Amino acid sequence: MTERIVLDTSVIISGIMTDLIKKEEIKDAEIIIPEFVVEELRAQASKGREIGFKGLAELKKLREMEKDYSVRMIKIGRRQTLEEIKLAKYGRIDALIVDVAREEDAIIYTSDMVQFTVAEAEGVKTRYFRPYEKKTETKLSQMLTGDTMSLHLKENCIPLAKRGKPGNFKLTKIRDDVIKAEELESIIKEIMDAARYEENSFIEIGGHLASVVQNGDMRIAITRQPFSDGLEITVVRPITKLTLDDYELSAKLKERLEKRADGILIAGPPGSGKSTFAASLAEFYEQQGKIVKTMESPRDLQVKPEITQYSKLHGSFENTADMLLLVRPDYTVFDELRKTADFLIFSDMRLAGVGMIGVVHATDPVDAVQRFIGRVELGIIPHILDTIIYIKDGRILKIYMLSLVVRTPTGMTEADLARPVVEVRNFESNALEYEIYTYGEENVIIPVEGPKQSAVQRLAEKQILAEVRRFDRSAEVQVLSDNKVLVLVENDTIPRIIGKKGATIKELEEKLGISIEISPKVATFGQKTDFKTEETGAYIVFGFASKDAGKIVNFYIGNEYLFSATIGKSNQIKVSKDSEIGRAVIKALVKRELKAFVS
Repeated sequence: MTERIVLDTSVIISGIMTDLIKKEEIKDAEIIIPEFVVEELRAQASKGREIGFKGLAELKKLREMEKDYSVRMIKIGRRQTLEEIKLAKYGRIDALIVDVAREEDAIIYTSDMVQFTVAEAEGVKTRYFRPYEKKTETKLSQMLTGDTMSLHLKENCIPLAKRGKPGNFKLTKIRDDVIKAEELESIIKEIMDAARYEENSFIEIGGHLASVVQNGDMRIAITRQPFSDGLEITVVRPITKLTLDDYELSAKLKERLEKRADGILIAGPPGSGKSTFAASLAEFYEQQGKIVKTMESPRDLQVKPEITQYSKLHGSFENTADMLLLVRPDYTVFDELRKTADFLIFSDMRLAGVGMIGVVHATDPVDAVQRFIGRVELGIIPHILDTIIYIKDGRILKIYMLSLVVRTPTGMTEADLARPVVEVRNFESNALEYEIYTYGEENVIIPVEGPKQSAVQRLAEKQILAEVRRFDRSAEVQVLSDNKVLVLVENDTIPRIIGKKGATIKELEEKLGISIEISPKVATFGQKTDFKTEETGAYIVFGFASKDAGKIVNFYIGNEYLFSATIGKSNQIKVSKDSEIGRAVIKALVKRELKAFVS
């Protein structure tokens, strides 16, 4: 007897029927396709949704199978009414399919558990097929290696992969033969099935011409003609997960991030490691006992489960921001700022009191500030941004801090030209590098050059050096103004150059006709001391004079502070050779740059 089968949309989209027919598990069957099922798939395709195109493609395959297999396709029924179209999302189409199966004395094939349960409850024959079986290995996973940053697959082209790490990667061939559209479609089916049924996979942007899927740590972009000139799949994923300690931040920067930074902008070129650093910073604040959220589309930051990741609410980050203001996070990571609306939302949330961390593409750190100019008022920018961190090749290259002052811009001499000026300073040196202000009707960013020495100042510097190097052959001179200089000398030279009750320095000032300020090269109150070193097993042992026992020793490499330690009763200090400090000590000892000062 010929079996009569009614198909619903779920079992068509899943592709189960074509597999059953190929395996000849279904023979001598009449396959009934209700007209409103075709209408539903057509409607989904018209909206640009992948499931609509996939369903119609499956119907085409079923029709072609009539030639080679003992099955017959029958399309019956009527088109949906306007009321039924409006009620489609409430299960109206499923109810109509049950009616068709009852009238035709047929069995419903479905991958929808609700449809299966309802049909059974109404006494209609039905058969349920699991829509998806999770695979331990997929076609994509076979192409990925541990150091693969991204995959680039395009029809009729050799598949490529970027392998390595940010700043040090290589574009390599995955194989020597081109990849065909049929193989790409097979990969897309795996991706879309995972997006529909796996918990850690979801569709961020849905559409037949362009789709973005987040599958675990992989961000997958799929494009088709005519949007792209061919079928293409691009897979991007982070290959490293770092903590803030991995970036070896200076104590000064770490203190600022802990206590003073509330408007942080992470800038850098594409693929430089901005999002990786943003994720590290988010987890750093979470560990500080802060409530941290993210705003992302797609949601691909690799953060702990305690940090909730938000996408666009009803298609807009503006709605997401409204929700976040009710949630009241301490910090929000906005990855990435692109459009004007994104910058306005970032600014609004920061001015509302939320600590904000933004990620933005920029080829230069000051370009990140430029992205805000024209979108928000100039004077408000320092209230929105206080710290800019520029990253390239996974490393922090420069840090800027912003502040607002009212004064005459650099290079202008007239007092009545004073105006609000946004100062952009190098965080580590505090040197002023850029000024932003209004000139005429335009907002301008002006690089500020360091002070230039006049010929008279250069001559004075040489004369001063000649005098002070009688006391310290490595002395340095910095001209502060026409009548004042700063002299940097070794710490143990300071008493001799100042003299008893300041007599020597006073004599120098009278001779040269200029005010001299003496400062130690190494910023410490201690006295330089000698030490001996030896290696014993896993340690470097420093030996000091017995008079220094129990005192604190500050170690420096050149003029840079390294670490402090207390001299033990045996007049020794031990440092592990395998530690970070130990490795730095060994290098400094080889170069004879290590100094010690006793407090």
